[in-house]
Amino acid sequence: MDPKIEVRELNVWYGNHHVLKDLSIKIPERRVLAIIGPSGCGKSTLLMTLNRMIELIEGARVEGRCLLDGVDIYNPGIPLTELRRRVGMVFQKPNPLPKSIYENVAYGPKVHGVKDRRKLDEIVENCLKVVGLWDEVKDRLNKSAFELSVGQQQRLCIARALAVKPEVLLMDEPCSALDPMNTRIIEKLICSLGRELTVVVVTHNIQQAARVSDFTAFIYLGRLVEYGPTDRLFESPVNRLTRDYISGEFG
Repeated sequence: MDPKIEVRELNVWYGNHHVLKDLSIKIPERRVLAIIGPSGCGKSTLLMTLNRMIELIEGARVEGRCLLDGVDIYNPGIPLTELRRRVGMVFQKPNPLPKSIYENVAYGPKVHGVKDRRKLDEIVENCLKVVGLWDEVKDRLNKSAFELSVGQQQRLCIARALAVKPEVLLMDEPCSALDPMNTRIIEKLICSLGRELTVVVVTHNIQQAARVSDFTAFIYLGRLVEYGPTDRLFESPVNRLTRDYISGEFG
């Protein structure tokens, strides 16, 4: 199938530190890709290059190509607001806006021109239902998002990302700060979202990668070591380094 995202010979530096090295990968549409590898190998950096958030880091420099539907997102004419609508991101720690639960979800659609209150109400309700939060918050939508638990805040952040109808959702260790119940909810959500859009999730949890993803990429020291269907990569990895990492020999 044609890739939704294609990365070609990507190199990223933070100052003089060469983080990603000649990395190339094709990410299929409407599938879940898990990115695994030890701390500091460049997983989060790869995510940030895919919607140009890397440009917010002082001293960062990018070379190579990142194609979204065949168009290089680093072309000067690409509007950042539209790019980040199409390619949303969920971070390791929940980062709700200092607004009400309702306004957190409605914020993105408002920025992109939705003004009709009934339409906004519909978007907020639908997105909160998708993340399993509607029944928990429907009677306190005007309360501060900071009154929610950490797990609820993370699901709210996912709902906020989904409210602008992204084509790609990047998730940087979205369950690392969560309890088992919220982790299960979000893992189930990832699997469901993978049928509707392209999901790229970074995780340190090897078992989680096996549970939620269709494809897995193993990165080590800034290089792509192995990439393929998750069941094949976990059951019969080609590279010995992949096998050692999955078996817990290091990491």
